Amino acid sequence: MDITLALLLFSFIILLYWVITEVFTFIFRLTGLPAEKARFQVISLLTGCGFTTRESEMILSSRRRRRLARITMLFGYVFNVTIVSAFINVFLSMKLVQVGYEFLSLLIPLAAVAVIFIFMRVPKIHAWGDNLLRHTADRIFDRQETFNAVMLVDYIGSESIAQVTIRHIPDEYRGLTLAETKLRADTGISVMLVERNGGKPEAPHADTVFEPGDKLTVFGDYQTICKTFHAREHFADD
Repeated sequence: MDITLALLLFSFIILLYWVITEVFTFIFRLTGLPAEKARFQVISLLTGCGFTTRESEMILSSRRRRRLARITMLFGYVFNVTIVSAFINVFLSMKLVQVGYEFLSLLIPLAAVAVIFIFMRVPKIHAWGDNLLRHTADRIFDRQETFNAVMLVDYIGSESIAQVTIRHIPDEYRGLTLAETKLRADTGISVMLVERNGGKPEAPHADTVFEPGDKLTVFGDYQTICKTFHAREHFADD
């Protein structure tokens, strides 16, 4: 196998890794992880490099994500050991007369993946893909508008920072000011920021009243946050 074909094989494997990474990133984003954090963890799981950060706690905190992580690790191992070696063995065993034909046959998938990669960098196409992903998530998980949406942002110690999108105000907090809800005293949840009507997130006041459409940045135990606000994980916007 000459150097040109070797480079082509290497390029094909890199592009294939990219496609697989995006597929598993897509799946993890369905569970509510932000895109960049999901992509980093997927690369770590697929390559088996063992590089972990505090963000890995986001995977461990959810049974659904732990299952996905196991599948990703097993898939990555099988791919690395079996698929890559199979590609190399096929190319090494080829006769010289086959090299030209195989070279041309690989150009088509390589070109297709490259075109997809370029188009996904276009902002409008990226936004369209996000909308499609959001609708797919709603269909897969059969999400209902009766539940508010929660996105896990980060961990600090044993506590979490999360963003809660209010679709329906819980009955126990409807019409009450933040001081009257006694959220911090009763649940240990602190409301740090409130984003309203697409405006700039601002710190809430004691007389702040929750409204439909509000995006709350809160701090506290993640399971308690979900239970308190009647929220379920949702697809994470960039």
